[in-house]
Amino acid sequence: MATDVWAEFDSIIYTPTNLQSFTEPKDNNVYVMFHGTTRENAQLIKRNGFRPSQDGMLGKGVYVSRDIQKASRYPIEVEPSKRVVLKLNVNVGKVVKIDRQGHPWQKSWHSHGYDTAWVPPNCGMVPSGLEEDCIWDPSRIRVIEVMAPSSVPENNIYVMFHGTTRENAQLIKRNGFRPSQDGMLGKGVYVSRDIQKASRYPIEVDPSQRVVLKLNVNVGKVVKIDRQGHPLQKSWHSHGYDTAWVPPNCGMVPSGLEEDCIWDPSRIRVIEVMAPTFTLRN
Repeated sequence: MATDVWAEFDSIIYTPTNLQSFTEPKDNNVYVMFHGTTRENAQLIKRNGFRPSQDGMLGKGVYVSRDIQKASRYPIEVEPSKRVVLKLNVNVGKVVKIDRQGHPWQKSWHSHGYDTAWVPPNCGMVPSGLEEDCIWDPSRIRVIEVMAPSSVPENNIYVMFHGTTRENAQLIKRNGFRPSQDGMLGKGVYVSRDIQKASRYPIEVDPSQRVVLKLNVNVGKVVKIDRQGHPLQKSWHSHGYDTAWVPPNCGMVPSGLEEDCIWDPSRIRVIEVMAPTFTLRN
């Protein structure tokens, strides 16, 4: 029976975070969790149980999440209409937190006496920031229900733009955005609702090699950063915001054009690759 290996990357489809998944799981507790699979595999799993993946970000085990939005994206390579989500009861046993790539027990946690490895949200292990769990023993998992994947909210979605190179545009379309590790607003993906702003980037690249990605962006909870030295200028995400917005003509950038920084790349969907418009000089 096939099962689904959750990759170490996420699709670019926006999915919001389930706040309950921020709570650290306690040893020997039973939690409702979710696993995304195909309709066909769902029936095999119900009949025969899970077969652990032989490898993955956390090594061998069954990959699940307390966040239904995480499960709803899988399997990534399968058309969404063919996906289902298994709702599960999971007895986690003894839990270890794996909160960084290169953790000394990242793939050896079971040999240290743990039943579950937990990747907390927003720890940098996966681009989406959604939590993930790896269960060593499939007998700890009971299927409760086969569900439709969670729908994608359509509120607060804006058309935005991102300037890049032709080569990088193809990588972004295939693998999603990789957040900048720093910048005027700290870590995140920098975009703008002003195509003129996006058309200037990357600044160091010949204009003939630039393209502009037209995007749909679900901004989530937004904070306005309207001056250099704003107390939340680089820490806004830790205060519960999904997007930082620099309004036009506030003195933050010389051009006076607006700018946005999106924390979670999965909030961004590429619509089209476009030619830049004319480039501003200031």
